[in-house]
Amino acid sequence: MRKWLTAFALLAALGFTCGVLGQSNGPAARTGATKDPAGGTRVPLGTRPDLSGVWRRSRRPPNDKRKYTLYEIALTLTNEEPPMTPWGLEKFKAAKPNVGPHAVTLAQTNDPVAQCFPPGVPKIYLVRGAPFEILQAPGRMMMYFEYDHFVREIFTDGRQHTADLNPTWMGESIGKWEGNTLVVDSTGFNEKTWLDYAGHPHSDQLHLVERIHRMNHDTLVDDLTIEDPKAYTKPWVSHMVFDLKPDWKIEETICEDNVNFSNLQKISESSK
Repeated sequence: MRKWLTAFALLAALGFTCGVLGQSNGPAARTGATKDPAGGTRVPLGTRPDLSGVWRRSRRPPNDKRKYTLYEIALTLTNEEPPMTPWGLEKFKAAKPNVGPHAVTLAQTNDPVAQCFPPGVPKIYLVRGAPFEILQAPGRMMMYFEYDHFVREIFTDGRQHTADLNPTWMGESIGKWEGNTLVVDSTGFNEKTWLDYAGHPHSDQLHLVERIHRMNHDTLVDDLTIEDPKAYTKPWVSHMVFDLKPDWKIEETICEDNVNFSNLQKISESSK
């Protein structure tokens, strides 16, 4: 099953490549940059760092003595909570996480993921410790997550963010290369998700910037900057590290297959 799913995802990603090559006028045209319909310029894949592979969040970043947990992103750089606005603090206090020092039972939690809603970004990196696979193609990169088979598309073709973007669970992600680092700028999120399992909130004004690079062959680093003027008084940063899993394949982890529906019923009744 893992091999079939990975092959399917790879073919989907390579389909983008084939579309570009099919528009070229010969071998010479295929080796250079090509124009993208959105107006950007696609750079040959071989000229960029290769981030492809199956990755899973590391249990502890190497040589990192700071506070670190597997369920929240807010305390990975400091021991202080990010400065919240009154709106953000109200949302945070209303959160009932199922993990951490203020954990409630699963029947009491109001974590959207506990009800099988999409986790959004960046929380999807934390869910169940599930891996994801990076697939690269000219003009875009795909993050293919094992959890519920979510796909995150990162455009690297030079386009700008869509004007008047309709808010979504995963937002819109635009990437550009700065040396060996992929800088991913994401906006257009709805405010139905938490940033992490601890219940740190965000609004539809969330602006997420990630700087992703390969520290070494087996280690991927993602430095995040979170800006949300409705929820936080100033931008704050976090840090994630992922381990390469060269022998892993993406399998199927579906929320509905693992949820306790009796608890969901209690949650639904308590929210009425």
